[in-house]
Amino acid sequence: MAPTEEPPALTFVIPDDMSPEVYPLAWLVGHWQGHGEIDYPGIPKAEILQDVEFDHDGGPYLTYSCTTWLRAEGDEAGQVWSVESGFWRVAPQAPEGVTLEDFQHPLEIVLTEASGVLTCYMGAVGNGRIDMATRFAAATESGPEVRGATRMYGHVEGELMWAWDLAAFGQELQSYMSARLTRVED
Repeated sequence: MAPTEEPPALTFVIPDDMSPEVYPLAWLVGHWQGHGEIDYPGIPKAEILQDVEFDHDGGPYLTYSCTTWLRAEGDEAGQVWSVESGFWRVAPQAPEGVTLEDFQHPLEIVLTEASGVLTCYMGAVGNGRIDMATRFAAATESGPEVRGATRMYGHVEGELMWAWDLAAFGQELQSYMSARLTRVED
């Protein structure tokens, strides 16, 4: 029997001025870029480019921003598909009736999209993985109707992999967008 290989270590540096409340999310801090795809009923399947940044200002949360472009000829960014920003916090405790199972820390995430959607997620982080689901979604009068969503983020061999399932535009919850991102040194 061959020995099994250990998964690569999750290595990162916790910034000196980071609030201890967000240490469980410290592995996300930085600038990430990469490729992925959109594949959802009623939307033409498309390759995307993404630019994501997780940062902190010393408060008990991370700031988040993400821009997604449709991929143009070659490896160039084309039309902007979406822009979102928000805040990620480690919650002091899990909501009543929620068990964390393999995760160590409950999360609260608030995201806004330029399309006119505000989404509040609850989730959990542990062992280089984040799972989250909508607590509620609200839209402006002209924003898209979103009934629910889930997202999963994972640290895989030094990269940030993520997938977004969406219930919107009259569709049931299903895969919408995913990407594989690499940390970019600024």
